[in-house]
Amino acid sequence: MVKKIGFDSITKVLIYGSFFIITLTVIFPFLNLIAISLSDSKHVSELSGLAILPKGFSIDTYAALLVNPKVLKGLLNSILITGIGTLVNVIFTCTTAYALSFERLYGRKFFLIFIIITMVFEPGIIPDYLVMKYMGLLDSYWSVFLYKGINVFYLMVLVRYFEEIPPSLIEAARIDGANHMQILFKIIIPVSGPAIAMIALSYGIFHWNEYFRAMIYLSDPDKWPLQVILRQFVVESDKTAMVGLQQLSNYSKAGMIDIKSLKAGIIILTVFPLILLYPLILKFFTKGTMSGSVKE
Repeated sequence: MVKKIGFDSITKVLIYGSFFIITLTVIFPFLNLIAISLSDSKHVSELSGLAILPKGFSIDTYAALLVNPKVLKGLLNSILITGIGTLVNVIFTCTTAYALSFERLYGRKFFLIFIIITMVFEPGIIPDYLVMKYMGLLDSYWSVFLYKGINVFYLMVLVRYFEEIPPSLIEAARIDGANHMQILFKIIIPVSGPAIAMIALSYGIFHWNEYFRAMIYLSDPDKWPLQVILRQFVVESDKTAMVGLQQLSNYSKAGMIDIKSLKAGIIILTVFPLILLYPLILKFFTKGTMSGSVKE
């Protein structure tokens, strides 16, 4: 007897099919960039926008980009800005959320309303620039470390998460003589791993992709992150800037590399670290760190 296909089966097929199509629309452009960057320069013009396999495999594009001191310096600057900036964000957000999670905090409602107002009425670029100027942070890494030090949305998420932690856990720590800093860093943060991992990942992506403030605040090209270098290369489409004048003369194959391949290569170099970061952070979302922390 032929089994009838139920409504649930059709719904699952439609949902999975939709997700598959959406995934393809996201992955295909990335695979196309990889194919272009790994293709021989003579065949780059033959690749269409749907090509996902390189023609005439070659790593000359990456070899030419990675010998450019601007690219290497930009990569190191991006790692520095993302690492320290994310650490500053997480510390500021955790400490503020910990204080606001106490209902008995004096003026708690006023602080919450004031913080939410800053999310709705966000200042523009000119006030931000003037603040950095008056603080003497222009052309300093701290101008990009401290920008968006606390995201209000992530702060409210963390406040709600901290409020769900059983009070008995905190009371037990106080009885043992722990102060607020010890409670925060030795109890609250360890049991809030998934929430903190989520906001840390979001802050990290923000700092890694941010280029506009860095372009405005940092006037020294040696301090530019990779995203500013990427914008300069793609907008100017200057092969000399992308590879370097010295490399064009020293590296014989650099002058023959297609400009389209160079653009694809620098984009892949910019995106690839984030792809490596996701699996390291997402594993925290599956851990039930709260289970077993308190026994009533």
